[in-house]
Amino acid sequence: MPRLGVIVASNRPGRVALPVADWFTPVAEQHGAFEVDLIDLAEVDLPFLDEPKHPSLQQYEHAHTLEWSERIAAVDAFVIVTPEYNYGMPAVLKNAIDFLHAEWAHKPVGFVSYGGVAAGTRSVEMTKQVVGPLRMVPVAATVSVPFVQGFLDDEGRIVPNETMSGAAKGLLDELASTEKALRPLREAA
Repeated sequence: MPRLGVIVASNRPGRVALPVADWFTPVAEQHGAFEVDLIDLAEVDLPFLDEPKHPSLQQYEHAHTLEWSERIAAVDAFVIVTPEYNYGMPAVLKNAIDFLHAEWAHKPVGFVSYGGVAAGTRSVEMTKQVVGPLRMVPVAATVSVPFVQGFLDDEGRIVPNETMSGAAKGLLDELASTEKALRPLREAA
């Protein structure tokens, strides 16, 4: 069964990314197309990019990079759960992407974004510009949660509406078909 990495793209104290990911992850597991790996960048805790050689060479010197490489290489598709910071992607996400190169190639990526009125969509657009040259394939289906605070219950858990639930299913369906189509390219590499 293909493996889906759900990347929690914020390490900020009080972040809403984790409750959003905690809602989406069981939805992905119940969908049944993927084995799911929740990848919390706060737990991964990569330092600011500290590898002396370009990631395309895969000549990593640090244990944290080797572990990150191994974890990402084992994943077949991604969902990035992201907020928007100052009209862009979180620095911790950019840093995590920049550590690697070939490990990302020929894998589909979808987005669950959240925020205020823009629902994190500018972060998604910026991230698409970054992952494209790595030969990742962003899918069209997304989950965008505007005014996310309104979807949190008294215990800080996301309570989705029908639109969010339907969008999540559509995203997972599209990731599954795109992953299958890209699999021969990954196998050839």
